Amino acid sequence: MKRFQLWAIVGLAVALVGVGGWAYWNYELRWQPKTITKHQEEITKILETSGWVSPGKTGPKLYMVSFRTCPDCVRFKAEEFPLLHAANVDTRVIEIARADYNGVSKSTPAERSTVAELWLNRSWPLMERWESVPAEAWTAPGISPADGDMARTAVVEAGRKMVIDLKPLLKANGINFAYPTLIWWTADGKMRGCACEKRETYRFVRRELGVKG
Repeated sequence: MKRFQLWAIVGLAVALVGVGGWAYWNYELRWQPKTITKHQEEITKILETSGWVSPGKTGPKLYMVSFRTCPDCVRFKAEEFPLLHAANVDTRVIEIARADYNGVSKSTPAERSTVAELWLNRSWPLMERWESVPAEAWTAPGISPADGDMARTAVVEAGRKMVIDLKPLLKANGINFAYPTLIWWTADGKMRGCACEKRETYRFVRRELGVKG
């Protein structure tokens, strides 16, 4: 009987450890960003030479790869940008017009034109105007068309190539590219990143960029 009780206690202890380990992974570990230690120079060069737009803050840099109708990107901007900007974080948004897939277009002419304009002229107010209008209603007023313009089409393609080039570099660091993908540097100089599709990741981004509250 005593032996049975002992084994029962040991079994319960093991079960509790297992449950605790699973809970830590499920609620904490799985959402944490990754430290980027491989291909740092290549990733940095890709980001810095892309057509990012920013509000011109002077604090830590946060690069965000996005496309206009990405629900997770829209949510992150709406919920987190006000907090990040209040903390002086320079949110550098890289908008992409996704490539066609199996013959199906993943972007509109207005979207391609706007992406080309953002990459060429780096206008944060333009991005804000674009996002203030429902995507299907946006006509890119006053913006030169990208379709039929070799130079602007090349800019759109440069954005698509950027994603292609980033994917294996991030994969080598344990990050599976998705929208939005975020990359930043911590106060102690670590390069960090995540495919931050879920709200559970947001608290880590805020914490590492020095956003309080």
